[in-house]
Amino acid sequence: MIGRYQLARWTKAALGATLGACVLGLVATAVVRYAQTQAVVDLTRDAGFANHSLPSPDPRSEEEMEGLRRFPDGAVALQPLIDATPTGGVLKLEAKIYAAPGRITRPLRIEGVAGTVVDGGGIGSIVTVEADDVTIMGVTFRNSGERHETTDSAVRLRGRNGIMKDNVIENCLFGFELRQANGNIMRRNRIGSKDLPEALRGDAVRVWYSNGNRIEDNVIVHSRDTVIWYGTDNVVSGNRIEDSRYGIHLMYAHKNKLERNSFLSNTVGVFLMYANDNEVTDNVIHYSQGPSGIGIGFKESSNTLVANNDLFGNARGLFMDASPYDPEGWNVFRANRIAYNGAAVVFHSDWEGNAFEGNAFRGNHANVAVLGSGSARRNKWLGNLWDDYQGFDRNRDGVGDTPYESWSWADRLWMDVPDAQFFRASPALEMIDFIERLGSLTEPRLIVRDAQPVLEMREEAIGARRAEKRS
Repeated sequence: MIGRYQLARWTKAALGATLGACVLGLVATAVVRYAQTQAVVDLTRDAGFANHSLPSPDPRSEEEMEGLRRFPDGAVALQPLIDATPTGGVLKLEAKIYAAPGRITRPLRIEGVAGTVVDGGGIGSIVTVEADDVTIMGVTFRNSGERHETTDSAVRLRGRNGIMKDNVIENCLFGFELRQANGNIMRRNRIGSKDLPEALRGDAVRVWYSNGNRIEDNVIVHSRDTVIWYGTDNVVSGNRIEDSRYGIHLMYAHKNKLERNSFLSNTVGVFLMYANDNEVTDNVIHYSQGPSGIGIGFKESSNTLVANNDLFGNARGLFMDASPYDPEGWNVFRANRIAYNGAAVVFHSDWEGNAFEGNAFRGNHANVAVLGSGSARRNKWLGNLWDDYQGFDRNRDGVGDTPYESWSWADRLWMDVPDAQFFRASPALEMIDFIERLGSLTEPRLIVRDAQPVLEMREEAIGARRAEKRS
């Protein structure tokens, strides 16, 4: 027979376990909610940590660094070959392994062949270009250092009008690092970082206070970001960027062009942060997933043209945070194909100043969402194609007879309550939404209204046009 004392102990233990489970559940819920609501905030904050000032110099002396480098047997020192090349001359490297570091202080040209490898020995940066009019082509750069504070890179560019083309960058923390270097071209390079977690990798291309550069037709895989800080008139064109954090990130960077790029399975395709007067055209952005997944994101950025892009299968197609920030500015979104995203356009708040004209919205779980209260009606919506439009076109002019309207019913739950996003598209939430539409117990919220919705669009007029690449 169980005594009263023992029964009381069991009861207390059960109550204690239940209370502990409740506390753990509350903590877990709080953590999940915080992670979901802060995901984009954390992502943008991480991007602002570095390079608002020049990086610190390496505290180690050159002698210490040289003693730490480890090269394959038979590696040939690179610097004496550079020193022996006349100004304006050509240094032709054979299919050998060359030992870094290299420092170029005069205009010259370095040409490699298949099998030409410049090895960094695992310490510091590999080649530093301090002169104007330097060309490096056909070289494989391998094994830089891994220190972020000194931006250990394959190639550090400090000169003007250089050409870096047809190179391969392997196991280097940063790829090309430009600092006050204008008018350079980086073309047809293959760039990867070190095998590290996403946030600890280096940037494939880092442009800092540099203008008029061209980043063209490169293949970038398993890197962190391609980033432009404080730069104007740069062109990023024809690149393929995969498995990275930011495909392209502009920060305090104005009047740049991002065109004909392909972004696949990055956390964010394109993000504009405090960046104005830019053009984002003819890009393909697919599968930006996860809590921070965004095709194209804006934070306090104004006067941007976003046209003829394909945004497909992203967690959020477009994410708008306090943009445009200029009270007299506009962001224009025209002829984009925005399809099969979790949410096509997400506004962080009730904001205004964006024009959506002639875009095709197809297969998205939600076309427009506004976090918290408010709507997207203060923006301009005109002539877009909406696959959930429920009106008619009796005169067959291609324009709906009645406006397109999107109302928030019970589905506002997943917009207002982060935890409810787990149940988005579930049968339970769909049933609640259906019942709410039959007999509403609360007043629905009008999210968006398009006065002239179109029913058909020529496929060649929307989305990425994919112009031919230059040779």
